[in-house]
Amino acid sequence: MAPPQGQMRPGRQLAVLGAIFVVLYLLVFFAGGASGSFKDRLEPRLGLDLIGGTRVTLEATNSVDGKPPTAENLEEARQIIESRVNAFGVAEAEVVTEGNRNIVISLPGENRDLTDVGSAAELRFRKVLKAADGSGAVAAPPAAEPSPSGSPAPSGSATPSPSGSDAPKATASPSGGQGGMAPASPSATPTPSASASAAAPTPSASTEPVPASIEEQRKAVEQKVGAAAWQAANGLQGPADRTADPSLADKLKPFGTLSPQEVAVLPAQMQFNVPTIGCAQLDKRPPASISDPKQQVVSCEDGVSKYLLDQAKVLGTDVSDADAVLDQTNAWVVSLDFTGKGQGNWTALTREAFTNEGQACDATALGQDGKCRVAVVLDNEIVSSPEIQGVLTGDSQITGNFTQKDASTLAGQLRYGALPVTFEQQEAQNVTATLGASHLRAGLLAAGIGMLLVIIYAFFYYRLLGSVIFLSLILSALLVFGALVVLGRQIGFTLTLAGIAGMIVSLGVAADSFVIYFERLKDEIREGRSPRSAVPRAWIRARRTIISANAITLLSAVVLYVVSVGTVKGFAFALGLATVLDLVVVFLFRHPIMTMFARTRAFLSPRVSGLGRALPARTQQTQPRNPRAKEA
Repeated sequence: MAPPQGQMRPGRQLAVLGAIFVVLYLLVFFAGGASGSFKDRLEPRLGLDLIGGTRVTLEATNSVDGKPPTAENLEEARQIIESRVNAFGVAEAEVVTEGNRNIVISLPGENRDLTDVGSAAELRFRKVLKAADGSGAVAAPPAAEPSPSGSPAPSGSATPSPSGSDAPKATASPSGGQGGMAPASPSATPTPSASASAAAPTPSASTEPVPASIEEQRKAVEQKVGAAAWQAANGLQGPADRTADPSLADKLKPFGTLSPQEVAVLPAQMQFNVPTIGCAQLDKRPPASISDPKQQVVSCEDGVSKYLLDQAKVLGTDVSDADAVLDQTNAWVVSLDFTGKGQGNWTALTREAFTNEGQACDATALGQDGKCRVAVVLDNEIVSSPEIQGVLTGDSQITGNFTQKDASTLAGQLRYGALPVTFEQQEAQNVTATLGASHLRAGLLAAGIGMLLVIIYAFFYYRLLGSVIFLSLILSALLVFGALVVLGRQIGFTLTLAGIAGMIVSLGVAADSFVIYFERLKDEIREGRSPRSAVPRAWIRARRTIISANAITLLSAVVLYVVSVGTVKGFAFALGLATVLDLVVVFLFRHPIMTMFARTRAFLSPRVSGLGRALPARTQQTQPRNPRAKEA
């Protein structure tokens, strides 16, 4: 015989809830990068205000019209800022975008000055003077000096063409990724005044005074590598000298152990000449160490070749626009537009590179056609080093075997370096580890006090039914805790002090749902129904109200999460998560357990069940009155 309508099987709901707990805590202990001891696997990801660290919120603005930057520009800025933050050598640094303007930088456990990471991108155009192996190896002897045609430099080429000519303006390179640079408008094409085979003298180290702090840092590095290694490095005239002395490789090994910050304080000539200093170290130097346009610097391309670069004759502010376009041969090229002053600087630089005037580039730095190259340096990275094919007096093109994606990426890097995008610091927070631990204790204490007050009230007012409230809150807390651990590993959600506040607020929402259900149960009993029949009817009548109240709370949390930034998002997310899990407990535990309680004797006792005067009132209504009893 089928059970009557409305009758339920509470064991099924409780079994589903048990299965949810099993799956959740299997994920906690065995999935999503769970490792370490039992205690480590139960640790959620805590925010900076709970463990200490640095958090900075930057707002990106467009200085031309005040509108937010595009999503692409904001993502490019995020990547550049992330590379700058990583240059600090900080583990687990997080740089994310929030909304359409904000970039949030978080350094857990670290107190750092992040004032400069939001400065405009440092774009520089520098002539390549020398090229060398950037692997950092010293065991093998150097290869023979490459000829201009066999140089590993970019092999793409382009030649000037008259305006309006049907001839193509650029020729795609058969090699990958890099190419030449050609004019997109008429220009004079002088012949080189210096042969590619005419080796230029080695550029001398800068004679400008070095700040005392840098000198002190260099002395510290000298002590670290030892006098023998330092003297050997000072005696190098170029990277080819590394095999002049059989013991030279051993002497220079200590330089390979230097940190990027220590390498950054060395003179540019030493960074280039010492073969044990490789691109792995150079790429991680702070960008500010090579940002001075008046200094020669060393930088790497693709992590394998390091270049000695001349002073920056053209800056990012000289570029007005850069776009990825198809030329007349349907090859992807990057078109460059310069400002008025920038065009003059660019023409002078290309004339110097094409004719090999000024600080000459040697044979290792020449392109396939025997011309010097110009490196496009964004922060600490060479994004391209095209060979100059002529004196460029108008708009120019960077050519090569580019795909649409490659050309668009390069154009975006060049364009971003010149875009009027600025970052204003909106929020900066430095929290020590001690203060973070104090915040954590205070937050947990507040949550514990809030839960304790709810439980005390529940047992005082509802007695036996208070145990239902107590167990429901414990189950909700366990679900929320497991979800925080899993979400911290899977999506990087961090629990902050604001998140703890959101969970404390959710206790009030949970308490409201209890009051609605239990008061509706009392109403049903007062109307003459037995406790067993009153439980399902009270659930049906209270369910809609409970769902509506939780839905409103959840909707408020979603709206707050969408429109807010910073720690307020953590509050909204925690509130929404706790609300959803409270609904799970309501449907899979509270109602089934109440159905089971309704079948017990204790539930019929007003003093034990906490139903108050509802049960006596029902008893009086169902007993016939005796008129003589009143007279007696």
